[in-house]
Amino acid sequence: MLSSAKTRSINAENPRGEVGGGAKEDPKGQGAAKRLGKGWKVRPCITLEKGSTTALADIKGSGAIQHIWITVGESAYRDCILRMYWDGETTPSVEVPLGDFFANGHALRCDVTSLPVAVNPAGGFNCYWPMPFHTSAKITVENQHWTDIGGFFYQITYTETDVPAEAATFHAQWRRAVTPIDNPDHVILDGVKGRGHYVGTYLAWTQLSNGWWGEGEVKFYMDGDKEFPTICGTGLEDYFGGAWGFDDPSRPFSTAFLGMPLCRRVAPEVPKHGLYRWHVLDPIRFERDIRVTIQALGWWPDGSYQPLQDDVASVGYWYQAEPHAPFPAMLTPELRWPR
Repeated sequence: MLSSAKTRSINAENPRGEVGGGAKEDPKGQGAAKRLGKGWKVRPCITLEKGSTTALADIKGSGAIQHIWITVGESAYRDCILRMYWDGETTPSVEVPLGDFFANGHALRCDVTSLPVAVNPAGGFNCYWPMPFHTSAKITVENQHWTDIGGFFYQITYTETDVPAEAATFHAQWRRAVTPIDNPDHVILDGVKGRGHYVGTYLAWTQLSNGWWGEGEVKFYMDGDKEFPTICGTGLEDYFGGAWGFDDPSRPFSTAFLGMPLCRRVAPEVPKHGLYRWHVLDPIRFERDIRVTIQALGWWPDGSYQPLQDDVASVGYWYQAEPHAPFPAMLTPELRWPR
């Protein structure tokens, strides 16, 4: 069916997504396009200056982000913070280190073959989560690295169109902690108030002990749950669509909605794992509030569960009606660096 919606796209060659606004940069006799001149590939990327925040998109009106593509060196994966603001809000609805948002935690590159997120050779980040907005959208990236980061390529494609008043907005939040041995719960999401859908989990799990590390359960505490959750899984590998400890926990897999694309065991490093589950066809709906946790459990030699002190970073993805509650303060760069 034909539509009155309009497609626009923002990148370094058309930073405001203007009609007829692409490929206008003049090489002025410099750079790779010096022999071709204006209208060719003159400004395909930008440099993120150290300590700076760059607005990648600043859109007025109603519409929806439909596709985000980014590529940059691995030094940006944990040291750059991606933020998204909808409808003039002053606190971000998305605040996640760049790599983790695209299921590339630990500041390591790995391919991801899934429906809403795809990472293709060599480090092409793609996001297809629909991101509607009613009056405005702003996407920024902050470089907290100690040097400038060059070669930051990006493209943000969106539609200008009417958006229903009841359309929820997209959110994503990052957390990291070492699980305490007396209560080895990692909090993926907490403090969310309002009505919405939980749609995804990404874990960057650093294993700090020998043996199997994934006996813990993912729990969803919803709409007033206190001691016991309404939805409870049966183990980490089960929640991420596998079984029996993945049989070979060093074998990666990546599917449309579930995957463990990173299984890194390189001596003398500690083992690192990356896992995702997208609740696209099975969203977790909540009416008033939601809290999401996962336990870090292994095995004692006598066959009982062993609480683990593992290093777990996570991203929770959800849609909700605004306003959203404030996020926890983002950890400083040195507390985000991988082991």
